[in-house]
Amino acid sequence: MRLLLDQFEKLVCAVLLLLMTLLGFANVVIRYGTNQSLAATEELLTGGFVLLTVFGAAIAARRGEHLAVELVTDMLPAPLRRAVIVIATLLSVLLLAASVWFCWQLLVNQMGNGMRSYALGLPLWWYSAALPFGFALVLIRYVQAALRGRDG
Repeated sequence: MRLLLDQFEKLVCAVLLLLMTLLGFANVVIRYGTNQSLAATEELLTGGFVLLTVFGAAIAARRGEHLAVELVTDMLPAPLRRAVIVIATLLSVLLLAASVWFCWQLLVNQMGNGMRSYALGLPLWWYSAALPFGFALVLIRYVQAALRGRDG
């Protein structure tokens, strides 16, 4: 069970990528075989790319491989470098917490308005449901990596 919790974002990304690949492949085969297209695949693939990006960011955050510009901090003396890194970490945590909050508000809004997707007519919140949880996972993994960085 611990392995599943520790590797959850990798599992989500692997399943998403597999499903997206199969869906895209099926669309190409049908398009070339019948001159028709599965119009709904675009909607599903777009939603999949969004989720893949968020859960991929959780993988990067966990590894401590998030986007960083180290040119400035590398030129600073050690005490000032640590202070800048702490400030950057706090601002990143604030940004991720805001992302969780605003994605949650988006989800609540979509559920309340009964909005539907353009191609399949599915409730739009189905596509947004994982976003607040994905950003919360990025936040947790980012904090874990930050704490590991200071300990070791």
